[in-house]
Amino acid sequence: MRKALTIAGSDSGGGAGIQADLKTFQELGVFGMTALTAVTAQNTLGVHAVYPMSAEAVVKQIEAIGEDIGANAVKTGMLFNAEIIESVSAQLRIYEWENVVVDPVMIAKGGASLLQLEAISAMKKYLLPRSKVITPNIPEAEVLTGMLIRNTEDKKEAAKRLHEFGVKNIVIKGGHDENESESIDLLFDGMEFYTFTSQRILTKNTHGTGCTFSAVITAELAKGVTVYEAVLKAKDFIQAAIEDQLEIGQGHGPTNHWAYGKRKIARELAKL
Repeated sequence: MRKALTIAGSDSGGGAGIQADLKTFQELGVFGMTALTAVTAQNTLGVHAVYPMSAEAVVKQIEAIGEDIGANAVKTGMLFNAEIIESVSAQLRIYEWENVVVDPVMIAKGGASLLQLEAISAMKKYLLPRSKVITPNIPEAEVLTGMLIRNTEDKKEAAKRLHEFGVKNIVIKGGHDENESESIDLLFDGMEFYTFTSQRILTKNTHGTGCTFSAVITAELAKGVTVYEAVLKAKDFIQAAIEDQLEIGQGHGPTNHWAYGKRKIARELAKL
């Protein structure tokens, strides 16, 4: 049994955060575990309140996993402040976890800040050098690199800058691309660039896409696949999750975490 640990915040609406991560791990046949960094009161209309855990509480949760169950891959999501980021980075080093996927969560769909400004430098100094994969969207990549991203060449330059922080593999997601017909994700492994293209779906129901995307990569790395294969699976998983809409809530609704599995079963049945 392969095991994946998510170190992230809770989404009371169930569409993002550790809830999205656990749903994704389950769909992909990986045993999921959690270390909670914050409790949020949120729904599809936005984040109403954030209650961060203490760094000590986060560390104790990670230690409980590391000393008993272990993890084949680890994902970080909402870490909220510099103290938590530094503490989590130290735990990753102590347990020598190599398959670390960093989703640098900064802003919620509704615009609420999920990362304190002083935490950004801590992320670059302590966490990014310990990551195997980082999955920023375009606004997050702009904050981390200090540059504007408007086209493919800008994405490539941003990926190179992030690689200089010690990140082995950078995936800059294309959800915020200005291209109206396609969403193009860019992977840089330090030597080569790879693109993953999908049709853009015009919908407001995209809550939790970033969490889910990085959770797929984490689950696949836990299974031992390559980063390229993991990103390819993540792209297919998210496309299915967005296309097969749930229409939950009045605002930015969640994606459909079981859509990929439904399609896989349908394809198998069609072969019979």
